[in-house]
Amino acid sequence: MGKTTVSAALARAAARCGLTTLIVEMEGKSGVAAMFGRDDLTYDEAVLADADPDQGIAEVRARTLTPDEALVEYLEGADMNRISKRLMSTGALDVVATAIPGIRDLLVLGKVKQMERDDVADLLVLDAPAAGHAITFLQSARGLADAVRLGPIHSQARDVLDLLGDPERCQVMLVTLPEETPVNELVETAFQLEDHVGISLAPVVVNGCYPALAGLQRDPDEAAAAAGATLRPGESEALAAAAEFRRERMALQHEQTERLAQALPLPQLALPYLFDAELG
Repeated sequence: MGKTTVSAALARAAARCGLTTLIVEMEGKSGVAAMFGRDDLTYDEAVLADADPDQGIAEVRARTLTPDEALVEYLEGADMNRISKRLMSTGALDVVATAIPGIRDLLVLGKVKQMERDDVADLLVLDAPAAGHAITFLQSARGLADAVRLGPIHSQARDVLDLLGDPERCQVMLVTLPEETPVNELVETAFQLEDHVGISLAPVVVNGCYPALAGLQRDPDEAAAAAGATLRPGESEALAAAAEFRRERMALQHEQTERLAQALPLPQLALPYLFDAELG
């Protein structure tokens, strides 16, 4: 779908508006650092794009975020260094995660909540998991808040729910392609997020849209003659077939974006399909 590409583009756009931006890469390498020509990220923040104060451009930073590292940082902040080291060395976190479903996701969300409260950047961009895991990920706080009525886990879950439920602090930007199956999946995901998580939705990003081209209806021979060019045998037919394919593709994409608009009345941000000269 291009969610990591959209995360990078969103960070770039925010930086050009003067907003310092921190991209948070979830467990596993999404490749966002490579888009900026940088090495793989670590738990420590790294600058992906430098600020340019003269142009009003802010910097873009990024880091990874995993449950294990979030737990260690939490325990160390509570002066429990020995416990954190013991947990990591013995693999006890896996036992805890099995005993308390959703605790891994809550650890990550809790760290995101802390970063938001600490104003580490003007904008936090969380490159979240794909749709299936994303719903479970965001539902973890609700499940734990209902299951654990007292103590630090309940407090953490309630704080995360407050963050997720405040549209001024948190919104989900869904990314799709202008095709039938991706649109169906996005609509289903959107309703699940609203109904079961209670999180606000930002404009939908429709990635890979074919840009409109002038002259697709023209006869290739007439267009070549007007441009003073000569077509070789077979080129006229090939150009006509390519133009027909482009028209049909654009019509199908338009049909899907219209269907998306009817099923999910949210603003749409269309990103163009970027053609690559290489084949294979």
